Amino acid sequence: MSDPEPDRLEPHLLVVDDDARLAELLRRYLADNGFRVTIAGDASVARAQLASFAFDLVVLDVMMPGENGLDLTRALCREGHVPILLLTAMGEPEDRVNGLEAGADDYLSKPFEPRELVLRIRNILQRRPEDPVPREIRLGGCRFDMVRGELLRGGEIVHLTSAEATLLAALAQRAGHAVSREELSRSAQFSGNVRNVDVQMTRLRRKIERDPRFPRYLQTIRGTGYALKPD
Repeated sequence: MSDPEPDRLEPHLLVVDDDARLAELLRRYLADNGFRVTIAGDASVARAQLASFAFDLVVLDVMMPGENGLDLTRALCREGHVPILLLTAMGEPEDRVNGLEAGADDYLSKPFEPRELVLRIRNILQRRPEDPVPREIRLGGCRFDMVRGELLRGGEIVHLTSAEATLLAALAQRAGHAVSREELSRSAQFSGNVRNVDVQMTRLRRKIERDPRFPRYLQTIRGTGYALKPD
């Protein structure tokens, strides 16, 4: 399984295929074409990756042991997850219809031309609008006004430094997803000192969390950074 690289800005793809050789070939080809790629060998690993990182699209094999691609597609669509492109060795029209009915955005039969895969991925990414950012994020007894950049508790404004407000806004814009320390450092203009992110996050937790030692809303994502998990 490849290591995610959260500080890059390319579209982040999750390739799910139990054929390790094919998955690695896809990783290399897609990376050469401007994508950031993580691979998973089955549905359980894919679910863990999706819970920890923000992906722009999932390339998903249909025929896998355990939970197959169609079942995983249905589950992810119910949960409102990212766009899905299905890959399968079954190329009959009925198979394509089954894939699309499960909620996939597109369907590609094996064997396929890698350039066609890249084109289909780009087409999906271009036609899928970004999720709208809500005006307000609720965090227990607090709420963060995205427009004003204000944190309020019971109608009273909680004082935030400019760095704290910037970090909270960056996390709120991608609520539910991991944001790297490097990206947060750039947002707050910390001149590349990611340690400052940890210091500011500690201060934010004291202002938001009921027990800062066990944060409910400002969660640490090990090996990556932080994620805001609103109510």
